[in-house]
Amino acid sequence: MPRRMFDFRCEDFHTTERFIDTTIKSVECEVCGEKAVRIISPVACKLDAISGDFPGESIKWARNHESASRIHNNP
Repeated sequence: MPRRMFDFRCEDFHTTERFIDTTIKSVECEVCGEKAVRIISPVACKLDAISGDFPGESIKWARNHESASRIHNNP
């Protein structure tokens, strides 16, 4: 059976992460021992700052890049 990383949460809001078979829908909570069910966890992703969606980040990158080039070009 395929295995994946899933998050589980019990009724007391303890969250745990397990590498487990995809067919398993609940486990025992590691903190309180109650039943913890599989939840949909938020995805951790970072959007491309250069795309223009985050102009502040693009300006910051350009400033840092310009500053680094000045440091390397000045003996």
